Parts: sequence; C-alpha cells; structure tokens
Amino acid sequence: MTSTVELEARRRALIARAEAQRAEITWRISQLTPGPWAQAAAAGVAAARNARSGRHPLTWILALAGLVFLKNPRSALALLARTRIALTWLTRAAEVLSLFGALRKTTLRKTTLRKARARTPL
Repeated sequence: MTSTVELEARRRALIARAEAQRAEITWRISQLTPGPWAQAAAAGVAAARNARSGRHPLTWILALAGLVFLKNPRSALALLARTRIALTWLTRAAEVLSLFGALRKTTLRKTTLRKARARTPL
C-alpha cells in the first residue's frame, strides 16, 4: 500500500511541476514581441484580402506548387536545381545570341560601307 501512496504523491508533484512550467512558458511567450517578419506577413495577408487575390489564376498555381513542395521536399529541391541549371543555360544562350547580333551588325555595316564606296566615283 505504501508504494501506491508514494506513486500517487509523486504523480501529484509531477502534475504541479508541469503546471508551473506551463505557466512559465505562457508568460515567456506573451513577453515576446513580434519580429519584422511577423509584421510583414500580417501586412501581406491584409493586402491579399484587399486585393481579391483568390480570383487570379497565378495565385492558385502558386498555392498548389507550395503544397507540392511542402509534401515532398526532395522533389522540390530537385526542381529548384533543374530550374537553376535551365536559367544558367538560358542566360548563356542570350549572351551568345547578343554576340551574334553584334557581329552581324558590324558585318552589315562593313558591307554597306563597301557598297557605298563602290558606288561613288573617284
């Protein structure tokens, strides 16, 4: 019988200690001030409510993409890596095309100058 009485007393002490810790955690959380990220998030939510963003199809696409990324982070990281690689290739291709365009302009200028010189009598 003494062991059950001791266990009961120990249980009551643990419950009282848990209640004290719960009260302390509640007090500490209430002392925290919201950071700038929380204020920005609140401002974004308010702006989204005012802008009727639910009607825009891009909003739905981004929401579905967010759900996919949250559900399977490995595929999300793989997709981001592939997107980065694709953007790198696209920027390099744009640079090469701009070089070709500049080269074409200079060769066109040279040929027009040569034709103009050939037309003018000396």
